[in-house]
Amino acid sequence: MSESNIKRASLADLRRMNDRGEFDHNREPKPGEDLGPDFWADAELVMPKEPKSVHLKVDAEVFDYFKGQGKGHLTRMQNVLKAHVRAHRGS
Repeated sequence: MSESNIKRASLADLRRMNDRGEFDHNREPKPGEDLGPDFWADAELVMPKEPKSVHLKVDAEVFDYFKGQGKGHLTRMQNVLKAHVRAHRGS
């Protein structure tokens, strides 16, 4: 970044800018904030379904493959199963 791109301000300048509402350096954007009122007027709340806990036996070769990729092996296995279902459902 070149010197011409750098804006300089004193602490007093920054406080005045903050008081005028010109920036809020601590503010995180809220999810969906940029979607606008038209989107939210028709929005529906859809609660996720609770996952089912099951005991599943898999071949050692399959388990070792996913486990060998490190942390998150069960999530990766779940993602493969989801992809299979979507491919066969057509969705």
